[in-house]
Amino acid sequence: MSKNIKLRIVSAAVYIFILLAFFALKLLFAYLYGRLYGSLWFDALVLVFTIIGTHEIMAVFGDRLQRSQKIVVMTFAVLVILTYVISDFIFVEIIGVDAPVPGEFGKGSGRNYALYFVLGVFITGVAVLFSLLVFRHGSVTLENTGSALIALVYPSFFLLTLSICNHFVKYDALVLVFVFVISPCADTFAFLFGKLFGKKLPAKMAPNISPNKTLIGGAGGLIGGLVGGVVVFLLYFGVCKPIETGNWAIDFKWWEAIFFCAVGVVVSAFAQFGDLVESAIKRNLGVKDMGKIIPGHGGLLDRIDSSLYASLIVALIFVARIMIVG
Repeated sequence: MSKNIKLRIVSAAVYIFILLAFFALKLLFAYLYGRLYGSLWFDALVLVFTIIGTHEIMAVFGDRLQRSQKIVVMTFAVLVILTYVISDFIFVEIIGVDAPVPGEFGKGSGRNYALYFVLGVFITGVAVLFSLLVFRHGSVTLENTGSALIALVYPSFFLLTLSICNHFVKYDALVLVFVFVISPCADTFAFLFGKLFGKKLPAKMAPNISPNKTLIGGAGGLIGGLVGGVVVFLLYFGVCKPIETGNWAIDFKWWEAIFFCAVGVVVSAFAQFGDLVESAIKRNLGVKDMGKIIPGHGGLLDRIDSSLYASLIVALIFVARIMIVG
């Protein structure tokens, strides 16, 4: 086994340990003090991801971004996350709105405007970036303003989606499990299928963006998503729901099993697409990795790229589920 593979295994183990630790703290504090207090722990992890990820994306842009633009991007990327977390806490815990958005639609005692505040902060950030065209007209151009806008949105807005998932009134733990179980399952099966069958079936998925990714590897990723869906289903109905209800008899409807498997496949597809998106960004910027923070793997964004798009589709799926079946 090569040194690089060993480093990747160790770094993956450390990453999984960190996720499990924060997830455990979320569940523990939710049990002791209430759902929202538990959510704050995972919010802290999302904030750390935002700071590191935004720093990495700005670093790979290099001289394309001016110092003033970097300050604005980092400030508002952090403010986007903090604004949602703090305003949601105020609306739920202080004002007493029963149902954060999204949540149990129509059942709350009032409206939660957390996402409206986030939109206001984001628009302010965009406005400030464009204002630099006036205040720093000698160095700030339309081209590097476009680069700054990309750095502001990626990865902070995808991570905001993850924080929103963390604040769901229902299924918050389940949604996070979907994101962080399906993505590695898809990656693992895609890698295995590529290694086992890539030489016999060498057709590339996106040869101009990621030459090493094959169609057979992508198919393996979808199978991995299916397997991950089964794992999440067993964890939810075999462990999580019995703990929540106190009833250890596995009780589910047949369509629930189909739903979990289908979500696993769909999330896998989006996770693989998220990987391709980051590959396209790196290819356009002429870099191999987003950073060096994770030995053997690269940057944090290289580690969570698939989870970014996975969190988006999982959020949309479970918002739809809450609206339809509760």
